[in-house]
Amino acid sequence: MIDYETLARGPSVVPLQLHLEALREADKALEAERDRRYAEVNIEREKALKIKETADLAALGLAREIQDYKDGKADNIREQNAGERHLYATKIEIDNLSTTFAVLVKPLSDYVAGQQGRTVAQAEGLQATRWTLGQIAPTVGMVLAVLSFAGIELARMLGH
Repeated sequence: MIDYETLARGPSVVPLQLHLEALREADKALEAERDRRYAEVNIEREKALKIKETADLAALGLAREIQDYKDGKADNIREQNAGERHLYATKIEIDNLSTTFAVLVKPLSDYVAGQQGRTVAQAEGLQATRWTLGQIAPTVGMVLAVLSFAGIELARMLGH
């Protein structure tokens, strides 16, 4: 026990035992303060860990929702693409249609070229060419037939 009255009287020689007891009490007070602070830090650390765990769980839930949303959108786009896949003609189908159309139009083209040649020959001979309904009807009829067949062929190739 510290004799404070002796210490209060002023500068004097302090016995070693009193000095050591005072140091021991000061050490105990410091240790108690340190232990209290460590305990407070540990409590705050536990609180922070609980908050972190809660935030991690919330982040996982949000990540799961976002991934589900992305997967749903990807599925919708995949279904849309699958549904539209057969709506458009492929390059091969267009090339085949082009070849078929060229074969179908060739007689018409030859006929028109022949008619133009005859018209030029008549014009050179200074004869006036007047088209009659009898001359125009076969040409228009052939054009309509070729275009109708081309449309039917295109629809067939597209699967309609």
